[in-house]
Amino acid sequence: MSKYYLEVTQEAGAELFSRNISGEVLMLNLLRFREIADYSEFPELEPDEPISGREAYRRYMAHTTPFLAESGGSMMLMAAGGKNLIGPADEQWDVAMIIRQRSLADFMAFASNPGFMAGIGHRKAALLDSRLLPMVESEGGSLPGG
Repeated sequence: MSKYYLEVTQEAGAELFSRNISGEVLMLNLLRFREIADYSEFPELEPDEPISGREAYRRYMAHTTPFLAESGGSMMLMAAGGKNLIGPADEQWDVAMIIRQRSLADFMAFASNPGFMAGIGHRKAALLDSRLLPMVESEGGSLPGG
């Protein structure tokens, strides 16, 4: 039975803060969309006619982008995914995305902004599964971690 990941756990959030990241943080997002968006938890956002998960995510991004920019963040990459070259043969991601944020504090301010949160239902309706990997760019392309 597959397990899906759509929200941050308390343990994962605590681990992120324990890394004491200073400066910019990059967020690698791997996204797998539902065939039909599921707005059952967010009926106030549900469109009149059923839409695809991909379309629901477009609505989420249209809502989110101004809040991201206001917080100092930017999208560095949005790319079509597919099946793994290395990894489980039955696993695939529809989209890979990298978001750059000035700092972890700025990311947290963005993520807890009530205006941003008002549209989070589009994301939850859109996604079947996801991954979010916080990353710190290494200096001069060297292997990080000492």
